[in-house]
Amino acid sequence: MKIKLQTLIFSILLLALCPVFGQNVSLYNQFNGRYDFIFVGNTMNQGENNITPGCEDLLLTSSSASLTLNSNQQIISAYLYWAGSGPGTGDTAVKLNGINVVAQRNFSFTNPNSQLAYFSAFADVTTLVTTTGNGNYTLSDLDVSQTLLNIPGYCANRTNFAGWTLVIVYNDLSLPLNQINIYDGLQGIPPALSITLNNLNVINTAGAEIGFVAWEGDANLAISETLSINGSVLSNPPLNPANNAFNGTNSFTGSSTLYNMDLDVYNIQNNLTVGNSNALIQMSSGQDVVLINVVVTKLNSQLPDATIAIDNITQTCDSRTMTVDFTVSNLNATNDLIAQVPIAVYADSTLITTTQTLSIIPIGTSWSSQITLTIPANIPANFTLQFVVDDNGTGQGIAFELIENNNSFSIPISLWTSPEYNELEPLESCNEGLTRATFDFSNYADLVKVNQTDTVTFHESQIDAENSVNAILNSFNYIATATPKEIFIRIENDHCNSITSFLLLSKNCPPTVYNFISANGDGINDSFTIKGLRDIFVNFELNLYNRWGKLIWTGNNQTENWNGYSNKGHRLDENSTSESTYYYILNLNDEGYPDPLSGYLYYTKY
Repeated sequence: MKIKLQTLIFSILLLALCPVFGQNVSLYNQFNGRYDFIFVGNTMNQGENNITPGCEDLLLTSSSASLTLNSNQQIISAYLYWAGSGPGTGDTAVKLNGINVVAQRNFSFTNPNSQLAYFSAFADVTTLVTTTGNGNYTLSDLDVSQTLLNIPGYCANRTNFAGWTLVIVYNDLSLPLNQINIYDGLQGIPPALSITLNNLNVINTAGAEIGFVAWEGDANLAISETLSINGSVLSNPPLNPANNAFNGTNSFTGSSTLYNMDLDVYNIQNNLTVGNSNALIQMSSGQDVVLINVVVTKLNSQLPDATIAIDNITQTCDSRTMTVDFTVSNLNATNDLIAQVPIAVYADSTLITTTQTLSIIPIGTSWSSQITLTIPANIPANFTLQFVVDDNGTGQGIAFELIENNNSFSIPISLWTSPEYNELEPLESCNEGLTRATFDFSNYADLVKVNQTDTVTFHESQIDAENSVNAILNSFNYIATATPKEIFIRIENDHCNSITSFLLLSKNCPPTVYNFISANGDGINDSFTIKGLRDIFVNFELNLYNRWGKLIWTGNNQTENWNGYSNKGHRLDENSTSESTYYYILNLNDEGYPDPLSGYLYYTKY
């Protein structure tokens, strides 16, 4: 039921920029707004040419008519048409209120029966009429007398005529919104004539009207004369009976003495159907020559303008269900938006669901609601979410609108998913005593990430990781006071996070033996020092032998470091040589080191 206006507007612009110079009556211009129209004009005939004797003597060269608009009615456009008997372009220069007017467009028609030709001319006189305003308008210098003298057939056939009219479109803020279409050309009967009026936009038939500017109709010739629209006969009795529509009348003034021209308006609200984009005008006449020069239609165009916007989307991680807040507006509208207007929801052009508005949305207001969507599994994680108002899911709507191509709102969506991550191997470092160890796991931030744009933080507990608090700042020099120690990793993307962990393990690294002793009391190497031994290999046993292989000292984690004295019943002679080489055997008693460590050490007292 929607009518797309974009193509229509484009066509109208083309017509407005490139006026049609053909004979067929076709669209010349269109106006949309609080507009109406009026015809102001007069004949040059002093009597009906069908019954009035004489010919050229009875045609005037000037006549007058009055324009009376209310103070709240503003002229938008004024087009002057004049016509008469004669071939070609006829009289192309006239005067309106003494001001020269030259034809900007011309039309002509030749009667196929009599071969007599008739002309019509057009000029845009908006500036002149706007400046003058209400009052008397006189068209002068319209002279067809020489044509009638030179071509006696006009008088013989009683088709001698001349006349003029102003087609005026005006604005009135008290009016409803209307669409005014002006069609012009020059087509005639008898015997019959059909004119298709295109580019209509029938959205509301209330107050619909059609106006005709026609020439040469005779009140006393009503032989098989009909006028219909879409197959229905038009009439406006007593001024325009059904069998004599073109009879020298003016619907605006009520005059029936507008000899050989007609300025008529008919109500056609019962002759059109909502949704019509064209109308068929059909005319017939058994004898009377009638020339159609201008057709004007007025259609009510008060419409809503439904638009929709997605306000907010609430997602949860690793879920295809989301909550969407949206608003339907009727802002740039001229009528309320009806209730129960359908709304279709699409994901990558796949219909997900439909909903509808719940109440009437007045002009300039909005209505907001919320809907929960479940995105089907066949829709990728990255897709386009589209809401379309006035769409029942098949591309069809129920509301006629001012603008039919602004009903949708689209937004790219990425479903929230928790970051992927790589599992990490435990990290080992040397036991510094009682399972204490120092670690550098700063490179694990890159190793754990699958997506390198994710962010990584390290935490000492899972609760801290989940709450993203108390991050470890010194991952390059982290001291674990006891191991095994579990370190938790929080990996974050823009919306979600994942938690994983790895272990810090300590291992018993080989002790470092310092094999030089200078027992001089300076605090440096005063005793036999083995780094990485006592708090690590707590069950060690150390034996020392002199150069002759005699055991002189035995120690373990409960004895002090050897400082040159024997604990095997022999104290070293302080007066002996100051230098001596000894041999040690160190049993670590650790499953990682089943074989003892052994070597030489040198002892001096200086």
